[in-house]
Amino acid sequence: MNTAPTSLPVRTRIAPSPTGFLHLGTARTALYSWAYARHHGGQFVLRIEDTDVARSTQDSVDQIIASMKWLGLDVDEGPIFQMQRLARYHAVAEQLIAAGLAYRCYSTPEELDAMREAQRARGEKTHYDGRWRPEPGKVLPPVPPGVKPVLRFKNPQDGEVTWHDLVKGPITIANREIDDLIILRHPPEDATAELPEAARTLGVPTYNFAVVVDDWDMRITHVFRGDEHVNNTPWQINIFHAVMSLPQHAGAGGGAEGRALPQFGHCPIILGDDGLKLSKRRGAVSVTAYEEAGYLPEAMLNYLARLGWSHGDEELFSREQMVQWFDGSHLARSPAQWDPAKLAWVNGHYMKQADDDRLAALLRAQLAARGITDAQGVDLRAASALFKDRCATVVELADWVEMMFVDVKASAEDLAAHVTETVKPALRTLRDRLASVDWDKPTIAQALKDTLAAHGLKMPQLALAVRVLVCGRAQTPSIDAVLGLFPRQKVLLRLQHV
Repeated sequence: MNTAPTSLPVRTRIAPSPTGFLHLGTARTALYSWAYARHHGGQFVLRIEDTDVARSTQDSVDQIIASMKWLGLDVDEGPIFQMQRLARYHAVAEQLIAAGLAYRCYSTPEELDAMREAQRARGEKTHYDGRWRPEPGKVLPPVPPGVKPVLRFKNPQDGEVTWHDLVKGPITIANREIDDLIILRHPPEDATAELPEAARTLGVPTYNFAVVVDDWDMRITHVFRGDEHVNNTPWQINIFHAVMSLPQHAGAGGGAEGRALPQFGHCPIILGDDGLKLSKRRGAVSVTAYEEAGYLPEAMLNYLARLGWSHGDEELFSREQMVQWFDGSHLARSPAQWDPAKLAWVNGHYMKQADDDRLAALLRAQLAARGITDAQGVDLRAASALFKDRCATVVELADWVEMMFVDVKASAEDLAAHVTETVKPALRTLRDRLASVDWDKPTIAQALKDTLAAHGLKMPQLALAVRVLVCGRAQTPSIDAVLGLFPRQKVLLRLQHV
């Protein structure tokens, strides 16, 4: 199924709230939106939904932008901040009031609580009862003094809202199931000091209102988002229709001619490995956490893409292949489950393919995080080339290379099993040979062979003992290659204890 419109240029967006890190679910949505726009030669917009002033932070904005940059999700417009668009929301709100499509509601929180409590007592679904909704012949209550009103959208009371979801298929919700949504409200008194004057006097837009105005003005054609937003969509579609009906649409978005509602695609949630919903409040689920843990962006992109989308049986694919294949079809309708082992496998694949110079730079940063800032004497590029096949992450690569900079101590079991009285004389001979030979893999290999011949030993006997003393472990790649990475004096020092 190709979901691209036939006449409008494709424009997608991602609109995170800067109240924390970029959540993995949001990163996946950003990836799908980006890939869809790139597939159709369209544009991808970054919008920061920062109307929650009390919780929004610049650190979160910086982290969101850094995460998207790390994933390679380049944007064509943005970041665009909602709090810089307050005048636009207020203008549209005033036009909705003038057109009879919105109204001021003076109900106090206490009155609304009592209303809902009475509805529950009668066994009814709780919803706003429309007491301030103007209707022909209806007498509204007197405006109470000192109460700041909210602005409510006058939702249609009859009919249905139907859309063809790009993921879930046809969805229909009756208008009687949704009430008159608040679209503009005054912030709490303790939050007003941080708000601009327009927000303090006229109010702050709610999510469902601001997102419609934004998507209309920014000419968004396709919206991919989590399926927790399905229940918001009927309100948004009704608000879209209301906004489209306004005279010249208040100017900013242009006229409605040739325009259409965005197409919506609601992607199922991601479950953690414990089967519960992955969320900001549960687990290490930020994009930057995985960057810090040594994952590669191409691996994260590949894994996130497959966590709810497929192209045949392909498990591994490049960014370019995803763009080529992602036409909006084959999105899963069931929740996906986060699998750390699968991610490690995918990352291990890209580790093996990664350029050694690039890995060396990432390795240097990992070592610096451990306090190892002077890597002189160790060729980190050669170390990356030697160890990367054994590593699922750059952190594991650093675990291997760290032994060249810090003291190591083998287990008592390994020392007893491999550094035996039979092998110790050969270790002393090898140390003497290594003190004067050229320090490269072929020459070290020859020194090992000569030592074996002189003492009548097999390679495993000598190699295991050398590994235990020099590396602190019994398993490594080829011992001559490993020793060649160490500074000579460090090897001689670790071999002298026999």
